[in-house]
Amino acid sequence: MRNQTIMQYFEWYLPSDQNHWKHLKEDSQHLADIGITKVWMPPAFKGTGKDDVGYGVYDLFDLGEFDQKGTIATKYGTKDEYLDAIKALKNVGIFPIADVVLNHKANGDGLETFKVLRMDPNDRQTPISEPFEIEAWTHFKFPGRGNTYSDFKWHWYHFSGTDFDAKNQESGVYMILGDNKGWADNETVDSENGNYDYLMFTDIDYGHPDVLAHTHDWMDWFVKTTGVAGFRLDAIKHIDQNVMKDLMQHAKEHYGESFYVFGEYWNSDFDAKDSYLNETEFTFDLVDVALHMNFYQAGLAGGYYDLRNLFQGTLIEHIPTSAVTFVENHDTQRGQALESAIEDWFKPIAYGVILLREQGLPCVFYGDYYGIEGEFGQPSFQNIIDKFLYIRQNHAYGEQIDYLDDANCIGWTRLGNDEHPDGVAVIISNGDINEKRMHVGTLNAGKVFVDYTGNHDFEVVIDDEGWGMFPVNGGSISAWVNKDC
Repeated sequence: MRNQTIMQYFEWYLPSDQNHWKHLKEDSQHLADIGITKVWMPPAFKGTGKDDVGYGVYDLFDLGEFDQKGTIATKYGTKDEYLDAIKALKNVGIFPIADVVLNHKANGDGLETFKVLRMDPNDRQTPISEPFEIEAWTHFKFPGRGNTYSDFKWHWYHFSGTDFDAKNQESGVYMILGDNKGWADNETVDSENGNYDYLMFTDIDYGHPDVLAHTHDWMDWFVKTTGVAGFRLDAIKHIDQNVMKDLMQHAKEHYGESFYVFGEYWNSDFDAKDSYLNETEFTFDLVDVALHMNFYQAGLAGGYYDLRNLFQGTLIEHIPTSAVTFVENHDTQRGQALESAIEDWFKPIAYGVILLREQGLPCVFYGDYYGIEGEFGQPSFQNIIDKFLYIRQNHAYGEQIDYLDDANCIGWTRLGNDEHPDGVAVIISNGDINEKRMHVGTLNAGKVFVDYTGNHDFEVVIDDEGWGMFPVNGGSISAWVNKDC
């Protein structure tokens, strides 16, 4: 079976030129050629305006088709261009994955008056006011779309909280009061800030039966209209886990078992991830935040970091079949809310880890592959990522043998399989020049291995029992493969 690889095809600072869907369509064959099998596309829905990255969602039924919020196209282009990009991906065998934002809505069309409690932002269980009336932008009428595709209109009672009182011109965390209102149960959302149901904008209340029914209707319309082959779920630790489980079980039942779903549960604590996966019955995968944070710490610490701990507390250590691994994303890149950008010297090492090991489904970040411009810019790592992707396609198969036995130098080998028999030997140093004796199988006896990354120019001759002494430069990674294949 061919190794699967995701690419996150966007970064936060893409130009607002409405050409991104066109670029993706034109790039689809190249992505297939380098071994990308799934593309995570940015949110395609109308947001707060033409520059919205996609997470300030206004109308899930507007994919760049209606004149709303000062624009017809989204930041990335029009609905037709979005559909063309999806079709192009599918034509080259790539699964298009839609980024789905179900936690909140933003930039309503009309003010409504209702009662709230102002909550302590650091402990959302504790009110810091008596009940009082506010005016907030909670009426979503969608005047540019009207009743096309759906006649559902949103009102204050479809939400659990909001962040701005227009009556008093004050910001805060306001819990909406009324019958069956309040935050989701503590056990069903992340415990940060006492209860992390509320995140931003107007928080959707999935305890309201009309909201849940409407969301099912939207999902069916969206998948049928676009032909996407999966979802990336945004901000799921802020949504009742039972709701997410039921929605994604509906997706699997109605769109097929191959419909792939993974979620962003931003918490590096393994126990929290373990509990979430079990409570949602492993209906979908989760991003491996702990691995990313280990990369971040390793990059900062340099040779003081103990590489034997690189996988400690991660999903790939404990539940690898549910782990989506990543080095960077749109939230962790420089200047963003969860900024934890991996040091440039360590980034090739991190990509070697996620792309060449057996555990986890790796995701390549657009910003790392193509580079990022502007104030928070960074260089492109396309050259080294392409090399790792080639090895992933052609060599990173079969049994994995780990050599995680040195604080500053670790390695592993993949022994290959019938279709890809040569395998690979990977070695990493975060200190000085080093080497490690590793086994690549007796089928490789007598073969000459070279470092496909080009980081080291030595040649390694495999002995009669399948062992070789593989070197690595200081602060570097080498991936050794059969010279003749």
